[in-house]
Amino acid sequence: MTVRSFSCRFARKRRVHGMLKLYYGLNEEGKTVDQAESMDPCDINGPHFDPEVYLNKLRRECSLGELMDQETCMVKQIRSLDSDMQTLVYENYNKFISATDTIRKMKNDFKKMEDEMDCLSTNMASITDFSARISGTLQDQHAQITKLSGVHTLLRKLQFLFELPARLNKCLELQAYAQAVSSHRRARCVLQQYSHMPSFRGIQDDCHAIMDKLAQELRQKFRDGGSSAKDLSECVELLLQLDEPAEELCDKFLSHAQSRLEADLLGLEAETDILEFIDRGCNEFVSSLCLVIASYQELFVNRPQEGELASKNIPQMAIGKLHAFVDALATRYFSLVERRIQEEKSVGDNSLLVRALDRFHRRLQAVAKLLPGSAVPSQGTEIVVRAARERIKQYLAALQSFYLNSLTDVRQALAAPRLATGKDAPASLPELLSTLSASILNQIKSVLASVHLFTAKDITFSNKPYFKGEFCSHGVRESLVVNFIKFVCQSSRQFCESAGDRGGSTPPALLLLLSRLCLDYETSTITYILTLTDEQFLVQHHSPVTAVTALCGEAREAAQKLLNHYVKVQGLIISQMLRKSVETRDWVNTIEPRNVRAVMKRVVEDTTSIDVQVGLLYEEGVRKAHSSDSSKRTFSVYSSSRQQTRYAPSYTPSAPMDTNLLSNIHKLFSERVEIFSPVEFNKVSVLTGIIKISLKTFLECVRLRTFGRYGLQQIQVDCHYLQMYLWRFVSDENLVHFLLDEIVGSTAHRCLDPAPMEQSVIEVICERG
Repeated sequence: MTVRSFSCRFARKRRVHGMLKLYYGLNEEGKTVDQAESMDPCDINGPHFDPEVYLNKLRRECSLGELMDQETCMVKQIRSLDSDMQTLVYENYNKFISATDTIRKMKNDFKKMEDEMDCLSTNMASITDFSARISGTLQDQHAQITKLSGVHTLLRKLQFLFELPARLNKCLELQAYAQAVSSHRRARCVLQQYSHMPSFRGIQDDCHAIMDKLAQELRQKFRDGGSSAKDLSECVELLLQLDEPAEELCDKFLSHAQSRLEADLLGLEAETDILEFIDRGCNEFVSSLCLVIASYQELFVNRPQEGELASKNIPQMAIGKLHAFVDALATRYFSLVERRIQEEKSVGDNSLLVRALDRFHRRLQAVAKLLPGSAVPSQGTEIVVRAARERIKQYLAALQSFYLNSLTDVRQALAAPRLATGKDAPASLPELLSTLSASILNQIKSVLASVHLFTAKDITFSNKPYFKGEFCSHGVRESLVVNFIKFVCQSSRQFCESAGDRGGSTPPALLLLLSRLCLDYETSTITYILTLTDEQFLVQHHSPVTAVTALCGEAREAAQKLLNHYVKVQGLIISQMLRKSVETRDWVNTIEPRNVRAVMKRVVEDTTSIDVQVGLLYEEGVRKAHSSDSSKRTFSVYSSSRQQTRYAPSYTPSAPMDTNLLSNIHKLFSERVEIFSPVEFNKVSVLTGIIKISLKTFLECVRLRTFGRYGLQQIQVDCHYLQMYLWRFVSDENLVHFLLDEIVGSTAHRCLDPAPMEQSVIEVICERG
């Protein structure tokens, strides 16, 4: 087979195949018709293909081998196209056969339908003919039949009216109240319209008497209230249809319910246990109140209003009466609840009260759902909030009482010595302080744990915004913790306000212990307590609260005031001994000194005891460097600025004038000593303040007396003895030296015969004494 013959055969088959493609909307290339067509005559798939041009091109461009390959490829394509065409023709042939069968079947079905339609048309024509014949036959009797039908209807109505009293009596006997009311409502308008006729008037009077009796029975049934809710609802509906005033029905219903609810309230007054009281109140009174509300709303508020009842606006009137009824009874119930809550004075176990308040709050939410807009839930919430606040006050009072009792125990421990190491010894101040501080802190933690029950997760009102923020921030933090800390500081400061002439009735050791307690609160305890409170109660400081720094400042102020007062009291105790020792002695006629007076030894002993006492609670403090001869310092009879040689036996009257002048000049250039200056929180500062007060008192007492020779010498001995021991306790030994110089100098100024004692003799007497 030549290439030309192949080309011709391929062209014929291509035209047949192209017709099928055109049937399916495809062009010669197998593309949709909207695609661009190729204009190349050598494109075998294009619509403008030219076999001669294509063959000439192949002969020019291809070798013999390539022509043979091209022929083989074309043969394969032709066979593939023949196979596709046969498959396509077969498939379309099957579809054509199926379509032919379907058309033949439809033709048979339409033939049968045409026969049935012809039959139906014949029957309709027959029916029309018969109807026309019947209408013509009955046309003369139609008016008569209509008239007779109207007369029959009227007779039936008259028969119903004449039989109505008997029918109503029968319904009354059978307690078919709804049927009786329905029958009477159907005839009421007719009887009213024809009431001027005697026969109808009699029927109307009989019906009124029967319906009055029926209404009386319905009222009695409604008043008893013992029937089911459905019967009671039907009873109310019938009474309303009988023109019974809706307000009276509401009042009667509420009055009957009030008697039962008041009985429940009377039963609450005998209860003692708070949880049992709330349970009984919720299970009896609140539950009954909810049932009353639901029943009342079902009867008067939620009932569909139709006809004449819709114009009376019964629901609005009924809901107003219900609100007033519920508010009045709830007020009485709340007063009982508040009275019972106020009886809960014990702060030992808080769980019963919290559980009771939780149940109380839960049950009131049912009232809120049943009666929206009622003030009962908000009033109950206020009771819960007030109970929580009152509990906070009770716990605050308990903490205050515990603190005061603890102070009483401390005072007793300080006043009553205990047996230690075989002899009586006072109670250890560090132990008392540690015990007092630990007991107060443990008590605060215990109270916080009890109060924390109000904020438990299973308590309904704990997470409410109207409770939690206010309770945690202002209730627990401010009203309880902060107020207690302030109470500790204020009650401690009150010990400084009861001082008498002899230093007050408060033991000095208690003042010292409280000052240390307040100082510890300032440094660590207050911060710890408030941090613990904020963490436990998740306090959110949305509103202004007392700052930690403010409380710490108040505690430090109290500590400072207590320590100052302690110094003042101890100084006054020693000053009192010195003042009596000066005032009760005849310094002009006294004998020559041979010993240190006992009061001076007592002063040193008391100062040493105070030093030990203060050292138990406070640190040592800072001292200035001591000179090497502090215990050997000597005192002149006028001033430390003058030499001992100036006071020669040749004492002249002009000497005192010069001495006073030199002493006054010396005071102008000396550092001023502030006696009652605030002390620092250390032992040295405390002892310095006490010694300043004591020596200043000694100086002032000396200035009020007149001395003889031996009186001056005795003061010299006493001052040297004090100097030997007191310089160790103060921060600056020059302070002691200055005051003792002033005492000796002032004594010399007031001496009638100022003949000072030799220093060596003074030292011997002091070392011996």
